[in-house]
This record gives sequence, structure tokens and C-alpha cells, in this order.
Amino acid sequence: MFAAYAARIDRDQPLDGLELGDRPEPEARPGWTTVTVRAASLNHHDLWSLRGVGLAEDKLPMILGCDAAGIDEDGNEVVLHSVIGQTGHGVGPHEPRSILTERYQGTFAERVSVPTWNVLPKPSELSFEEAACLPTAWLTAYRMLFTNAGVRPGDSVLVQGAGGGVATAAIVLGKAAGLRVFATSRDEAKRKRAVELGAVDAFEPGARLPQRVDAVIETVGAATWSHSVKSLRPGGTLVISGATSGDRPSHAELTRIFFLELRVVGSTMGSKDELEDLLSFCATTGVRPVIDEVLPLDRARQGFEKMESGELFGKVVLKPTG
Repeated sequence: MFAAYAARIDRDQPLDGLELGDRPEPEARPGWTTVTVRAASLNHHDLWSLRGVGLAEDKLPMILGCDAAGIDEDGNEVVLHSVIGQTGHGVGPHEPRSILTERYQGTFAERVSVPTWNVLPKPSELSFEEAACLPTAWLTAYRMLFTNAGVRPGDSVLVQGAGGGVATAAIVLGKAAGLRVFATSRDEAKRKRAVELGAVDAFEPGARLPQRVDAVIETVGAATWSHSVKSLRPGGTLVISGATSGDRPSHAELTRIFFLELRVVGSTMGSKDELEDLLSFCATTGVRPVIDEVLPLDRARQGFEKMESGELFGKVVLKPTG
């Protein structure tokens, strides 16, 4: 079957390790099921995998892709939860949890095999392309906002780095949940788009906000860390799920953190129950993922290049041509 996969690890030029071509069909195993992929979406996790982050060389070649929606063996329309081994279903009792492609072949292929427990019904209201955007970036944003930041309707939130998958999801979900959302981006067009999606206003990184916020959604890392901390009200919460600009800020703002009793919470992905809630939320409210572009799987490199350059707003979706 045709697939996009990591053939080599290259920390400096990750796309040099990306190859497209035939790979073996998924093998049957107890407690697992094979899904015919109708749509899959790109995440920064896929780039990090090509750099060897979370993916060991002895696992190569590895089909990339965490997210997918498709048809299961019984003909049902389904969405995949990408965290494998979260409860022990389909894996050994002592195996640590992992994200698809860290240990098991991923979704950038015509078919993918996952534990049966990881398959959820796709709401009929969502297209395959829309549903495929939810299990990583949108689930991450959902957990950051509603579980780890604990915000409620009427609260204020700063979303750093508008345009990325998690940031875009946080803006849309925050607006739908009655939050007062502010956003930042270096790009004027992305700031304008953030406002169109529901942000009250959007600013250049580091700009002074009209008010201190209840929570900050942080995925940029070093470049925006100081601004994130300074933007919080006393007792506010900074939730971080990524560090695309690096993980070593020049100013950690420790004094401000302890003096104002700020909370810093790490967040990774989300649970199956949260994904089920997110799917229901989108189906009932009309909220839909922001899709930058849909590409056939044989043009996956184009999607990777777009994501690596940051020249996108929302998600890139890949569709198998087989």
C-alpha cells in the first residue's frame, strides 16, 4: 500500500528523511482492527518524528501520521484516538503509553491498524476531512482550555501563535465556549484571520494586552514565554503543550510566577473521553476545524514543507489516492 514514511532521522533537515512509496499492509493482531483511511491530518509531531524526537532509529521505517478518519472492518465511519496503550487495551500490561508512530505504524497510508478500543464513531455531521483534524491538535486545545486551564464562559484567554493547529483550535473553541479570546502572531494576515475566527483582537507578539487574562494557551515556547507570564492576572494559569521556538526562554520570570501565585501546567494530547466530548461539541455546535489545504497523499511532501515553513493557517489534510 502507498504511504508517507520516515526512512531516516535527520535532526537538521528533517524532510530529507521523508519518503513516499509502498509499505507492507498492517498485520492482524489480537485486540486490534484495521481502518481504511479516508483522511489524515499533519501535525508538528510528524516533523519532530523525522528529527528523531520520540522515534528511535530501530523503529524505522515508520509510516507517519497520528490522526485519521475512515472506515472500520464493519463498514462504520470512525475516528481514531492516537494515544496507544493509555489503558492497556491492545498492548502489553506494562507498556507505557505512546502516540501513534512512536511505536506503531501511522495513518499516512491507505490503511492503518490500531487497538479496537482506540476507534470512535464519527459523527455524521462531520466530514472525514474535518474529523481527521481533531484527535491531536484540536484535542490538545480542548484539554488545555477546559481541563487544564479550567476556564469558564466569560473568562479571558491569550492564545500565542495564531495560525498553528493547536492555536487555531483554541481560538475557535474558546469563542464557541463564550471566552474572551486574544491572540498573537508575527503575521498581519494571520492576526486578521484570528479575529475573523472569533478573537476579540490580535496583536504582535509581546504587545501589551487591554487586560490581564485568566489563562494563556502556549505552544510557541521560548519566543513568547515572558510575554505569556506577564499577560496573566494574579492566580492565572499558563498551559503549555509545545515549544516550536525552543524550550529555553531567556527570562523564566520565576519571581513573577511565585509572587503572583501563577499556575504553570504542562499538557499533552487528551483522553479518549475528551475526544468523544470534542466530537460531540463540534457536531452539536456547528464548530468545524480550520483546514488550510487538502492534498492527495502522494503530495505529502508539499504539506510537510508548508508546515515546516509556518506558511499555513489551520490544518493540512492528506487523502490517500488508493
